[in-house]
Amino acid sequence: MKKIKAGIIGGAGYTGGEVLRLLLLHPAVEISFVHSRSNAGKAVSQLHQDLAGITSLCFTEAIDTTADVLFLCLGHGESRQFLEQHALPDHIRVIDLANDFRLKKKNQIGSRTFIYGLPELNRDQIKKASAIANPGCFATAIQLSLLPLAKAGLLSDIYTTGITGSTGAGQTLAATSHFSWRANNIQAYKTLTHQHLDEINESLGQPMNKQAPAVHFIPWRGDFTRGIFCSSTLTISNQLEELIELFRTYYLSHPFVHVSEEPIFLKQVVGTNRALLQLEKQGDQLVIHCIIDNLLKGAAGQAIQNMNLLFELEEECGLQLKANYF
Repeated sequence: MKKIKAGIIGGAGYTGGEVLRLLLLHPAVEISFVHSRSNAGKAVSQLHQDLAGITSLCFTEAIDTTADVLFLCLGHGESRQFLEQHALPDHIRVIDLANDFRLKKKNQIGSRTFIYGLPELNRDQIKKASAIANPGCFATAIQLSLLPLAKAGLLSDIYTTGITGSTGAGQTLAATSHFSWRANNIQAYKTLTHQHLDEINESLGQPMNKQAPAVHFIPWRGDFTRGIFCSSTLTISNQLEELIELFRTYYLSHPFVHVSEEPIFLKQVVGTNRALLQLEKQGDQLVIHCIIDNLLKGAAGQAIQNMNLLFELEEECGLQLKANYF
């Protein structure tokens, strides 16, 4: 079987490193190149030291235009600039992991139209696309919590809290990403103004064919490295058993999303491309909990999932990953 040739743009960061790790073990992929302007010529294993003995690849500034797919693992705002500066052949599929093309009013560049890459919402469109805008990590967790209700027309105003690990802030050091600041500490940030709200509202409105109810979101910086735990609360009169069945039916054909009737916790999903949901209800107040690994189902794993769909592979190919439970 001819393998897919994949290139990574921005391979030195957390997300680029995770894409690289997944592709190195993907049975249908050959890595064509790993691009990094600041690290060109260095061995990939010098930066990603866990890959010592696994790959002899070196970072390069050159771009192999014979690649079948490019993963853009750049900072927000840099993907559009990259595509404006590089005339890529039409045959190359593009998967952008930044936020440059997620909204419909910004999803075009040249002849390319980016499809929002949440498989649990847009799987059929993803299969036919030439370019994918990978969702944000918080956006993924919150949307997976609410999409079945949106499709059933059961959404009302939503109040969400979510806590994320330090890798969600990226590899560039800031005061709030140092170990000495994060240890034994949490903090709310971007209260009600988080950058993922626009894509969440747009996507939830899609199955409703109208404007979605407001999502009031308070994100938290957590004292751990990986994972997201979100809890969304809304008012709904339906019985809990009915709602659990609604969620299970919606996700029946989606291999990475599962509904639990037991309390969920981060270690169940860290290191995997899975999302776990749990529903709880008191009176008319429904709470949906969702857990994901922010670097996998929230970023690199979902990007590989989208690549599998683009190239007509099994959706789980290369993504049968083990949680680090202990």
